[in-house]
Amino acid sequence: MIEVIFLVVLAGIWILFASVSDLKKREVANWLSFSLIIFAMGFRFFYSLFFSDGLSFENFQFFYQGLIGLGIFFILGNAFYYGRVFAGGDAKLLIALGAILPFYNNLFDNLIVFATFLILFLFSGMIYGLLWSLFLCLRHFNDFKKSYKKLFLKYKKIFYVSLIIGLLFILTGFLEVIFFSYGLFLIIIPLLYFYAKAIDEASMIKEVEVSDLTEGDWLYKEIKLGNKKLKPNWEGLNKKDIEQIKKEYKMVKIRQGIPYIPVFLISFFILIILFFSGKLFFIQNFFL
Repeated sequence: MIEVIFLVVLAGIWILFASVSDLKKREVANWLSFSLIIFAMGFRFFYSLFFSDGLSFENFQFFYQGLIGLGIFFILGNAFYYGRVFAGGDAKLLIALGAILPFYNNLFDNLIVFATFLILFLFSGMIYGLLWSLFLCLRHFNDFKKSYKKLFLKYKKIFYVSLIIGLLFILTGFLEVIFFSYGLFLIIIPLLYFYAKAIDEASMIKEVEVSDLTEGDWLYKEIKLGNKKLKPNWEGLNKKDIEQIKKEYKMVKIRQGIPYIPVFLISFFILIILFFSGKLFFIQNFFL
């Protein structure tokens, strides 16, 4: 158990630093994620080497399970990144946690840990995102109202069509309940889109000096660089882009995302509470 406690403390400290960095700078340095992998796998190797009886395959399970976890989360991190769910820093931290989360010496139990963490991450992320968006809405309420009104007027025909179809589904809901849900869905979705888009326009766009640009920043709109155009890209700006921008611009607009690393900290904290309280395997019922 002492080896798991060490990994938990190690990951907790690293995720805390990453969360602070994300909240302050909207970025997470690569060295945080890479060093977490190195320290975690190094500890797993030397613990297996010096605190086990012999160099058998069975005695190195603590190390091998770390490799398996790292491999699984490498696939997940890249899937989320190229699926445009995560930014680069989020994906790298998720991969690093793959070296931490195998708490057991057998794959099945560790898969339960992985699944539990991902479910906690999903629900924590939903609640966190909602609360953060409400905070931004209240903080920039006047700008939010203007953006929301502008979007509504721009897409009002689409909304009215969706509203009419939604109401028709609700009326048929008296015959079949499922149609009532479809109707609500058709009415709510456009409003949620206006809400999310208005928050983005009102509070996530920031004009910065080019000297403050960092790798990974997202351009708000495409800009001209000589005879070329630099378009907003999911991967963000690289060093070459930034150097070119500095030659022709003093200020540019970038889009800032919600600092999402704290969700890792919240999810990890809840996971650890479940693990040490012996309630982690409540999710096992979903797999049996």
